[in-house]
Amino acid sequence: MAVGVLETGVAWVIDLRRVPHWLIVGATRSGKSTLIHALVAGLAPQPVALVGIDCKGGMELSLYEPRLSALATNREQAVRLLTALVDLTLDQMSLCRAAHVRNIWGLSDKERPVPVVVIVDEIAELFLVASRSEKDEAHAADTALIRLAQLGTALGVFLVVAGQRVGSDLGPGVTALRAQLGGRVCHRVADPGTAEMALGDLNPDALKAAQAITPEQAGTAVLASGDGWERARSHLVTEAETEAVAAEYAHLAPVLSELHVEAP
Repeated sequence: MAVGVLETGVAWVIDLRRVPHWLIVGATRSGKSTLIHALVAGLAPQPVALVGIDCKGGMELSLYEPRLSALATNREQAVRLLTALVDLTLDQMSLCRAAHVRNIWGLSDKERPVPVVVIVDEIAELFLVASRSEKDEAHAADTALIRLAQLGTALGVFLVVAGQRVGSDLGPGVTALRAQLGGRVCHRVADPGTAEMALGDLNPDALKAAQAITPEQAGTAVLASGDGWERARSHLVTEAETEAVAAEYAHLAPVLSELHVEAP
């Protein structure tokens, strides 16, 4: 997906086949939501399943619901959905083994399952806990996300994890998950811990550049992966535009009955 422009003037393209999993952080009005709009608008016309996890009642991702194959709007639903995604991924592993191929791209077009892009908005809502039962749910969620990140590269399940605040105080699960998310995008953040979580393990210069982004630079981000880092600015894609794209391509949303998340 072409989602913006790099500082060099060339298109900012996110290729999930090359870098499968992404962490996107940014404070309110930093450009994080606009980037997710651009991602969804770029993915909607493509032959992929889009799955949303938005534990703030679906306030953000419900905009795209016509194009989503599943949407979890609270942590209980999210745990069921993530567990179902792990099961789906394991089924796809069995399919590849039976066909003697190393990944789904080695399967024929007829055999290949539809790739799934999982968008998690506000990851802190999954990890913050106030009781023992919530702690168990949060642990189940982070375990499933880490498993998906480990298996998904070969099996066509991609993660886009976003949040305003992502710090070590959310528990060891978020640090373990961060290690599996090879692509990072850091907009202006409200606390240094979030920038450190996004970029600190990759490149100190990228971290300094991200911490220098000012409130007047909405949409500006530092993106990094194992290949290096760059500054970029995402395209301005409004909520209304993304909503229209989701409605236009709603007929392309695969029906994945395995991902039904309503309470039993």
